[in-house]
This record gives sequence, C-alpha cells and structure tokens, in this order.
Amino acid sequence: MSLRDTLKALLVVSILGFNFVAIKIGVLEIPPLLLTGLRFFFAGIPVVFFVARPKASFRLVASFGFVLGVVQFGLLFVAIHMGMPAGLSSLVLQMQVFFTIALAFFLLGEQPTVLQILGGCVATGGVAFIAAWKAQGASLVPFVLVLGAALAWGVANIITKRAGRIDMLAYIVWASLIPPLPLFALSLLIEGPNAVSTALTHLTWTAAGCVAFLAYPTTVFAFALWSGLLSRYSAATVTPFALLVPVAGILSTSLVLGEPFGRIEIIGSILVFIGLGLNIVSSRLAVAAAAIRQSRTA
Repeated sequence: MSLRDTLKALLVVSILGFNFVAIKIGVLEIPPLLLTGLRFFFAGIPVVFFVARPKASFRLVASFGFVLGVVQFGLLFVAIHMGMPAGLSSLVLQMQVFFTIALAFFLLGEQPTVLQILGGCVATGGVAFIAAWKAQGASLVPFVLVLGAALAWGVANIITKRAGRIDMLAYIVWASLIPPLPLFALSLLIEGPNAVSTALTHLTWTAAGCVAFLAYPTTVFAFALWSGLLSRYSAATVTPFALLVPVAGILSTSLVLGEPFGRIEIIGSILVFIGLGLNIVSSRLAVAAAAIRQSRTA
C-alpha cells in the first residue's frame, strides 16, 4: 500500500475512533434514538440526490438500513446514553467480526478456519471477562446492549454478502433513508414528545456539530475512503487497519472525555485484540493459500 493510501486508512481509523466521542457528547444533549435518526437522515439527505441507486434489490437495501440504523446504532446510542463507556463500546462492537463468521456458517454454509474459531473463543473470553466484572454492578445492561449492536452488525454484514459486489457508498447512502422514520417514531414513543421538541428547539452548536460529524465525516466520507481502498487493495491488506478503530476510540474518549480504562478492561481488551489478530492472520493465510493453488493450476 502506498504512503498516501496508508495515510487515508489511518484517517478513516481516526474518524471512526473519534466518532465515539461525538456519540457520547451528542447523547448528553439529544435523546439517543432521536440522535440516531438525525444521523441517518442527514447521511442520506442531500447526498442521495448525487449518488446513483445501488444495484441491489430494495428488500436488501431496506433490510440493511433497518438492521444497521435502527437496531445496531439504536442499541449502541442507547447503551452509551445509559452509561456504557464510549471507548469500551468501540472495542466490544468488534465482536461483530465473530458474529458475522458464526452467522455465515449457519446461514450461508461458510466454514470457518481453525484460527477463526480459536480467535472467536479468545475474543469471547475477553468479552466474558469484562461482562463478569460488570455483572457485579449496575452497568451490565448497557454492556449487553452493545453486544446486541455487534450482533446486529453481523446480521447487516450477512445482508451485504447477499447483495454481492455493489457500489458500497451508494449502498450505505440509500440505506440511510430507511432508519429515520422508524427511529423518529420510536423516539416519540419511548423518549417522549417533550424530550424530542426540547432537543430540537434548543439545539446547541455542539449538538448540531455532533450530528454533522456523525452524518458526514463518519457515515459518508470515511465510508467512501474505506470503500475506495478496498477497491484497490486486497481485503487482507486493508482490513487489519480496522483493528486500530477501537484503539483510536479508546484513546479519543480517554483524552477528550477523560473516560477511565481500568485493569479489567485492559485485560479483556487484550484478549479481544488477540482474537481479532488471529482472525486477520487466518484471512492472510487463506489469501496466500488461494494464490498458491492458483499458481499451481496455471
């Protein structure tokens, strides 16, 4: 990968990591379901008018948008609003890798490698280690909500697999049109009309900035850069940078928000990183093995 593209990958990682700071600040001023709806509303509008429709069925685009926007990010924003540390959330969300592998096995018949299974077990052990500690207090519920968000991300990944090779920027922009209405309805029902009207009529520049950052740099710009890198390089070259997202998230939330990151979280995080690392190694070995087989048959 060229130096320029490496810097692009690091920029994406930084944006996605800082995204958790914006979420944490945003939910302090805007109810979480309303904030999630605003994020996707502005991610879709006005960008959708400049991006052609993706070559995928409406059912797949709508399903992806609902699962990603309403379920995944709805759960994530609510969990952070309930007190889940934003930095730790960025790490726990990476369990989506192993949820995706498990779902692909049961739904698509894809066989995981031994290293992927081992990595999933190690990472699950890390998450369980943190969960066991949190079960002693009152913060287990938001922790479980983030795990639910990671599972929803895995489901969204399976939906994307079914869509095949498509323009991912168009896919995410058009899918962003789906979540706002259900999220706004849920916000009115759960968070209440008074909370919604107060948030909208007393919108501060800080809150508006959080919405803008979540919609454009995070959802549109970073995704476009990431998709461009994946189109030019192999997944085995690009995807290891994703390991840096929780690092950037933890550093950002610690430096900007002063979130503590204690011994329990550190031990559990190390186990999750080891598990993710084993998954990356497995992907690289699979690519190398495929290249060797192709060279032998050529």
